[in-house]
Amino acid sequence: MSRYRVESDDGFTVVDTERATGRWEEDVQWDGQNRISVATGSQWEHETLYRSAKGRYYVEHTSQWQGSVPSAEFISDEQAARWLLANGEDLPEDLAHLESEVSE
Repeated sequence: MSRYRVESDDGFTVVDTERATGRWEEDVQWDGQNRISVATGSQWEHETLYRSAKGRYYVEHTSQWQGSVPSAEFISDEQAARWLLANGEDLPEDLAHLESEVSE
């Protein structure tokens, strides 16, 4: 697992993926030649969604490109709900009230 320095409104926060209370992998689709990330639209770029120990959502960005550096960023609850639905996941209880706002 990994630790990231993530920019926040009050400076920065360190998130530790081992302490996350929720973790969701991106969905992938086969395009006939490669497994393509639904989250990124790429075979090389990937995302994993986490809920931090304090209940904030963040996305871990990873890549198979040589020399790339993994990173993480906080996202809003609405963005987390969209990410989950787009990747074929059910919304957790704390985001369930957003379903009608982010999908139709």
